[in-house]
Amino acid sequence: MEWLSDDEQATWSAYIRLRQRLDAAIAEGLTRDGLSAADYELMVALSAAPGDCLRAKDLAAEVCWEKSRLSKHLARMDARGLVDRQPVAEDARGVLVKLTAEGRRLLEHAAPNHVRLVREVFINCITPEEARALRTLSDKVLVAVEDSTHSALRA
Repeated sequence: MEWLSDDEQATWSAYIRLRQRLDAAIAEGLTRDGLSAADYELMVALSAAPGDCLRAKDLAAEVCWEKSRLSKHLARMDARGLVDRQPVAEDARGVLVKLTAEGRRLLEHAAPNHVRLVREVFINCITPEEARALRTLSDKVLVAVEDSTHSALRA
């Protein structure tokens, strides 16, 4: 096995620290508005869907969550009145998840604060050129991750 070089390890460690601290800052900001980062992620995906509604399996795919994690989190969100879950008439195992009016209200309340925080801790810290480079880098890494995932599934 070939270990990471010192430079490669420093790059990887810098990315890990960035991701951890950025995720923590975003989570803290959302908590002030009564949402978890997970709530927000699911609510954004639902709000972008036609009718604020997706099948649970499609929602899981959209946010890259496993079925059990999604099911448990949706149960908590349903109990808080943020989403509504209904069986799919033509599929006994299917579940339709809909953002409720209360969920939409809370999302719309949290979104401006979230955007302000994203600008403060991320967008305003990088130049337009760095932003383009980050998008290019992200696309390259995502292709590698997808290729790796598909290779593992074929094996």
